[in-house]
Amino acid sequence: MNNTKKAEPLRIDIVSDVVCPWCVIGYRQLAQALKQTNTEHKIYWHPFELNPNMPAEGQNLREHIIEKYGSTKAQSDASREAMTQAGREVGFEFNFNDDTRMHNTFDLHQLLHWAEQQGHMHELKQALFVAHFTDGLNISDIEVLADIAAQTGLDRSEALAVLKDQRFAQDVRMAEQHWQQQGVHSVPAIIFDERHLVSGAQGIDNFKHVLQKIADMPD
Repeated sequence: MNNTKKAEPLRIDIVSDVVCPWCVIGYRQLAQALKQTNTEHKIYWHPFELNPNMPAEGQNLREHIIEKYGSTKAQSDASREAMTQAGREVGFEFNFNDDTRMHNTFDLHQLLHWAEQQGHMHELKQALFVAHFTDGLNISDIEVLADIAAQTGLDRSEALAVLKDQRFAQDVRMAEQHWQQQGVHSVPAIIFDERHLVSGAQGIDNFKHVLQKIADMPD
């Protein structure tokens, strides 16, 4: 399929959280589908907090999953293996261990909001996925976040200032509320052309099918 017949690049809005494993898997699946179908596109990332009440210091991931979902250790291990395999299939490395933590991501979304203004939001989003899931960094630490921002071409001191003064807190809250009002209550939520919502990591072939259907629609 060649989607170049569309006059404008396909708008893709992705509502997600950095600590959501299926968000990075779903994005990677979509990215491969976009490449394989030669679809011109532009991606817009939007904030969602899986655990808005998570304390600033975070929580051990396994303990969190047991508390939130009632999962057994065996179920948790099986889920981790499934995610690791799904990640491997799209070139993303998960390194879960007994010390893996769940984090409060409100600061991350504020940093991403600022990064969008600098033209680096996409790069920072990908770097944060890697920092959390692959490298196991403490993304509750604003110094760590500032380092990651600097590695993606952003000004470290300004990143740190953004995190300290919380200047984008209200903007992020408003964005989160907007998507909740649009009916987004789980992520990833991927909206094509501001009309077609696809939830979850659907797989490369399913995303290709979605892209084909959209390409065949009249303008």
